[in-house]
Amino acid sequence: MSPDLLWLVYTCVLTGIIWVPYVLARIVRHGPWAAFGTPDHATRPDPAWAERARAAHANAAENLVVFAPLVIIAVMVGATSPNTLMAAKAYFFARLVHVLAYSLAIPVVRTLAFVAGFVATAVYAVAILQHMAA
Repeated sequence: MSPDLLWLVYTCVLTGIIWVPYVLARIVRHGPWAAFGTPDHATRPDPAWAERARAAHANAAENLVVFAPLVIIAVMVGATSPNTLMAAKAYFFARLVHVLAYSLAIPVVRTLAFVAGFVATAVYAVAILQHMAA
């Protein structure tokens, strides 16, 4: 397996488990029956950090939709390099920092982590476009 794809798998796993803490918070706060039903945020809000974690999870999924196909395309067309591998690693850690900073309400760190993920995504886009133009 390509190292770029391996880091994409790590990122997918991370994105796939981000929901666990905020669902556990919902279970603790509202009990299992209410937690597994449709959340009523108007009358029974979750803890603020859990709401932020839910938003961070949505953001991670939205950004993965752009990042993942670029990694797969880069691998398929042979556009990977040490730079793309570094970008894949950076993306993973940027998303990890982003969810933690978002959940803990650390705004500057959250923004920097988001930008780092965006730059990592751009590295793949540029690598593919350069490879296709060559």
